[in-house]
Amino acid sequence: METQLRADGRFWLTLDGKNFLGRGRIELLQRIRETGSISRAAKAMKMSYRAAWDAVDAMNAAWGLPLVASGPAGSRLTPDAEHLIDAYQKAEARHAAFMEKLAQDLPARHA
Repeated sequence: METQLRADGRFWLTLDGKNFLGRGRIELLQRIRETGSISRAAKAMKMSYRAAWDAVDAMNAAWGLPLVASGPAGSRLTPDAEHLIDAYQKAEARHAAFMEKLAQDLPARHA
């Protein structure tokens, strides 16, 4: 029986040396886009409103411009957020392809 080694690694975009955007934050932004609400997005992800708000606040602060704008009618993504989601998804796809290629060069274990 042959078992293939796999390369594993999480993908994050960093900003000033700190984790800025990862899969969870991207999902949160997408759910805010879908629901128009940080609260509903948090509920859909089974996370607390506080955790969702803290993530949004951290992203807004790190970016220096709002990624999520909130008002009386709810929350919406800014054009910067939409651009970052697109950039993240493209970069993550390239990372996944790289990891797959890397795995092809790893030895198999023969049992």
